[in-house]
Formats: sequence, structure tokens, C-alpha cells
Amino acid sequence: MHKRTMYAQDFPLYKQAGWTPPAQGAFPFLAFSLVLSNVVYLLETYLDLRQRKRLQATEPPPLLLSTLEQVDGGAAADATTSLRAKAVAKFNTSQEYGRAKSAFGLFSATARHLIEMALLLAGAHPYLWDAATRVVVRCGGDAAHTTKVSLVFAGLSVLLGELESLPFSLYFTFVVEARHNFNKTTPALFLADKLKSLALTAAIGAPVLSALIWIMDRGGDLLFLYLWACLFLVALAGLTIYPTLIAPLFNAYAPLPDGELRAAIEALARRVRFPLTELYVVDGSRRSAHSNAYMYGFGRNKRIVMFDTLLKQVEQPELVAILGHELGHWEMGHTLRNFAVTQVYLLAMLFGYGIATVAVGADLFASFGFASDQRPALLSLILYLTALMTPADHVIHLAMNYWSRHCEFQADEYAVKLGYAQALQTGLCKLSLENLGNMNPDPLYSAYHYSHPPLVERLSAIMQAEGRGIKKVD
Repeated sequence: MHKRTMYAQDFPLYKQAGWTPPAQGAFPFLAFSLVLSNVVYLLETYLDLRQRKRLQATEPPPLLLSTLEQVDGGAAADATTSLRAKAVAKFNTSQEYGRAKSAFGLFSATARHLIEMALLLAGAHPYLWDAATRVVVRCGGDAAHTTKVSLVFAGLSVLLGELESLPFSLYFTFVVEARHNFNKTTPALFLADKLKSLALTAAIGAPVLSALIWIMDRGGDLLFLYLWACLFLVALAGLTIYPTLIAPLFNAYAPLPDGELRAAIEALARRVRFPLTELYVVDGSRRSAHSNAYMYGFGRNKRIVMFDTLLKQVEQPELVAILGHELGHWEMGHTLRNFAVTQVYLLAMLFGYGIATVAVGADLFASFGFASDQRPALLSLILYLTALMTPADHVIHLAMNYWSRHCEFQADEYAVKLGYAQALQTGLCKLSLENLGNMNPDPLYSAYHYSHPPLVERLSAIMQAEGRGIKKVD
């Protein structure tokens, strides 16, 4: 018996009843999406392998050691307690941690890539839409009520994504991070975080998604502008409610006790006219030994939050210097600029969506296995993002990384202007060592993946800024 060969037009395997193939000569959206996905996967795998080669080294790079020697010279540390000696002592541990993360990353990236390819070829989008329709009908709803079906479809998609990512998240948290003494999360806390996240996704996502669908059904020629305005308001609301209402659901925030550290931070805020209203310490150590600090708030109501782990990893002058760096972001308007750039990109993306839905709507749906009469608004947006936005996303990702690193250098220079050059250098070194940061980064890998410059680049830039004798902030 003749064995039939599978052809490109046979995919996706699952197609809705009444499906008809795209028009003759139509753009192959599914194939285009698959090709782009493979190109991105191969590029990222190549970069991962470059970095993995760097992680095989058993001796710290000479440039790192010579740079740390210069930092030590300013700190006048002896040979046993110097940053150079600590880097040498921790280098192999850092490399081991890097190799563990690299091996996990290569495996998880490959597995997720294959899963995503399989889902696209199998016709996961039309299958989930039909499944969502059946759920609505069984609950007494109308299959033609696209908003209800869209909400169920979104819920099923979120659950599928959670099921896909859960094994990787569990392994990374309880194996990779635990083996290197970073994980502090218990299984019960991990589960509670997942359930809270899903509940918040449903509570916030459902009304927002309903509003977006309502706009897409009625938007007309200015659809992109109305969608952007809605998402802009959602983003502003998120910036307001996340730190005050959502973040406390996961962590405990306590005011920084009165004392020398609080007095030093408040003095810094007054010096640069930062409208500080609250200083908090968050119990980050409940989940991880990694450290962080951030600030938030609008107008004259600013707050600074420090992880309790950060307080243990650096000395007081170094912590104040690190906060001086963070205040540099505020002084130069980096947060507002980043928000503005993000909004401009979102507006451009939605403008393209408005054009694409008119120009290629029917063929786009057919390419992914949808019947010609099934063109709900939510699916048009999802398919547009899946099929057409992948190249732009990765170009924007590289551009945003470049911009982010530029901002980090500027914030470091601001801390130098405050007179914190030496303390900032030693603080950055200690944080990198305590968190087993990558001491031997591949240039291409770091340019693609890192939003912050590698340690050596930051230290060198701080030394250059200090050497130029830049004007100090009064």
C-alpha cells in the first residue's frame, strides 16, 4: 500500500470544522513563525555554547584580577582579605554555578522550543479555542459569545503554560539553586506563590482582557490608539498598586529601624533632594539568598526597599553607595524614559496590528488552522504576535539591553559624583562574589542576555570617571 507523505499544507494537524486553506500564493504565516523560532533558538544556543566554553576555565581572567588589584589598592586591603584573593577563592564555585545554570538553560530551552514547535504543528490554538467553546456551552453559555470563550481560552492557555514551565521551575529552584545554597523556598511556599499568582492573574487579567476585547470589537480605524490608551492606564495602575497591594501578598515589608544606616540613607536623600517618605526592608531571604534593592513611587512620595540579604552582604558605606547609584537612575529620569520607550514600542506594535488584521486577517487565521468564520479579536492579536512580531521583539530586546547598560554606566557615574567611587566598587564586587556572578562572561553572550554591564566593565568605567576628576554633587 502506498504510504502518504506529510506536506506543509497538512499542518497544523488539528483544524477547525469548516477550515479552508489559505488563498493561493498567501504568505505562509505558520511556516514563517516556525522558521523564525528555529533561527532564534539556534542563535541563542550558539551564544550559550560560547558562554559554556568560558565556564570551563579554571583560572580567573587576568583582566578581572588586574582590575580587582586596582580596587584593592584604593581599599588598602591585605593579601588574605583582598577582593582579588576572594575572587580567586570563589572563582571555581562561581564557574560551577554557571555551568549548572548553563546546562539547565540549554536543556530547558531545547525542551521548551520543541514543545512550542509541537504545539504549533499540532494546532494547539484552534484546539484550545474549540475546547473553550465547549466549556462555555456546557456551562450554559452561548458559543457565539466570543468574550466568554476568549476568557476561557486565555485561562486554558495560562494553565497550559504553567504546566509546561512547572517542571523546569521546580528543578531550577530545588536542585540548581539549592545545590549552591541560594534557595530558601520551601515546597509549601512555592505552591502558595503559584496559587497566589494564578489567582491574581485571574482577578486582574479577566477584567483587563474583557476591556481589550470590548475595544477590539468596536475600535474601528483608531483601534490601535484605543488599545494603547487602555494598556497605558493598566500600566500606570500596575505601577501604583503592585508595590503597595500585590508585593505584600508575597513578602513582609518592615520599616528600616532607626540607627546609623537609616540616618545615612536619609542624609543622602536630603543631599540630592530625593523626596524619600519610607525606607523598607523586605524578607527576601524567605525565598533566596540573592540580594536586591529598588525604589518606587510617584511625585513627592518615594520609597526605597532593600532586601534583608543585601544588608548582610555589604558594609554600610557600600550600601549607601549602591543606593546612590539607584538615586542616579531617579535623577536622570531613567525610569520615566524606560517607561516612555516601552509605551512608544507598544503603540507601534499595536499600529502594526491594526494594519495586519485588515490586510492579512483571513489568511493568518487559516494558516493556523482556524475556520474562515472564526476570527475573534483576541485570537487575531495572539496570532499577530506569534507570527509577525518575533523578529521585532528580539531586535528591541537587544536595543533595550544596550540602553539599560548605558543607563547603568550613567548611574554609576552619578554615584562617583557623590563621592562614592571606592565604596561603590567594593560594594559591586562583594555583591557579585556573594551572588556567584559570572566572572568570565563571553562578550556576545553578555551583550545579548545582560541588562547590566559585566563587573569588569563597570569597575573600569568607575575608575575612568574618578580619574577624570568629574564635578562632585554638592
